[in-house]
Amino acid sequence: MKFFHLSDLHIGLKLMNRDLREEQIDILRQITELAKAEKPDAVVIAGDIYDKAVPAAEAVEIFDGFMTELKKAVPKAEIMLISGNHDSGLRLNCFREILDEQKVHMIGLPPRTENEYIEKVTLTDEFGTLNFYLLPFVKPSMVKQIVGVDENGNNLSYDAALHRLIEREKVNTTERNVLVSHQFYLPVGGDAEKVDRMDSEIRTVGNIDAVSADVLELFDYAALGHIHKPMKVGSEAYRYCGTPLACSVSEAGQQKGIIMVEMGSKNSVKTTILPLKPLREVRIIKGSLEDVLVQACEDFVTVILTDKVDLDIMDMQDRIRMAFPYLLEIRREVLRKADYSNQMMAEKEQDPFKLCCSFLKDLDDEEKAVLQDVIHTVQGVK
Repeated sequence: MKFFHLSDLHIGLKLMNRDLREEQIDILRQITELAKAEKPDAVVIAGDIYDKAVPAAEAVEIFDGFMTELKKAVPKAEIMLISGNHDSGLRLNCFREILDEQKVHMIGLPPRTENEYIEKVTLTDEFGTLNFYLLPFVKPSMVKQIVGVDENGNNLSYDAALHRLIEREKVNTTERNVLVSHQFYLPVGGDAEKVDRMDSEIRTVGNIDAVSADVLELFDYAALGHIHKPMKVGSEAYRYCGTPLACSVSEAGQQKGIIMVEMGSKNSVKTTILPLKPLREVRIIKGSLEDVLVQACEDFVTVILTDKVDLDIMDMQDRIRMAFPYLLEIRREVLRKADYSNQMMAEKEQDPFKLCCSFLKDLDDEEKAVLQDVIHTVQGVK
């Protein structure tokens, strides 16, 4: 069984106010062409289809075109999508039963009542049954009717809620099972603060949304979304594929791609990265103004200037914009910080009366007498 694992399309995203419509259409075209060439049995998209819960009409149009072309490229494949934290689950759930008949499974909401379970799509091949568990982005409040609350009546933590939600599925571990999920999973014993997160990701205060990856051990493969940088979660078979297109400057230089998963018999999983090449790279170019200008290109560029001398602001901006038509921003590197320690030490050693006189300036004799009296009072001098 062969399937594509991708996620975090973020259709409609703007990169520092730069419209990415052209770039997104091109990258989705590449995905379609790879599907046509490799002929996967399934295509899995692990959340964040759109960048906003209420996407613009142009974003919906792009997604519609992608799904139409993808279905043409692999008409026999099952296409499975879940909602991410950027999506509207209710909107993605629309026409769910009708689309199921067309082998398109768009799952926007997790189970929320006792008689509901994680949506499961079952495929078969020469090695037997392969179950895909499609779990959209979950907040504990969404599933509290199923997983309950703590002893104080409060919602469970993300970690406890996800564990209870998955445990109730009674996954048959003698069969091959794949979890498709959009959450922040951490390797067992891992530190959330040490995970390399991208600027384009939404992060919770204190990383309260972190879920221990031991919950994934029931599955032969975990097709994960939410983290924008390709990442493994304690196993070769539990993976974030990352975004197909850089969504922030912090992703500059990352090689983007699709994970092609080939599952043979039980416990036999092979993964291959199918690289994607963006229409325009996201780059950081650093150096003096003259060094930067000789690297002119049509990529999305953040320029960091290291010149020690002052530059003519208007001239500098015009020259950089001419060299980089898709400029994102210009930064100046802080080469050194002023050291005021000596000055502060000198001021501490000065006589308070003289220091005040130098600050106030032009005091007459009467004002100086009053000032001296105030200083003596504060110092407790009799």
